[in-house]
Amino acid sequence: MARKCEYCGKRPVTGNKVSHSNIKTRTRWLPNLKKLKANIGGETKSVYVCTRCIRSGKLVRPVKRTYKATA
Repeated sequence: MARKCEYCGKRPVTGNKVSHSNIKTRTRWLPNLKKLKANIGGETKSVYVCTRCIRSGKLVRPVKRTYKATA
């Protein structure tokens, strides 16, 4: 899984965790990504999108399928 948002390009950030005794440890902070189906160019594709892009409306969700009743 590429930890990258398909819409805004948000990626993991690296830095130091600093303890109370000022010891630094390297760490990564990962973006909050969700795997959703999106309508891209008329096709339904499964993409990883960050929650900020979902809330802001950048993601276009596909139309839900309707099934005919069998009688």
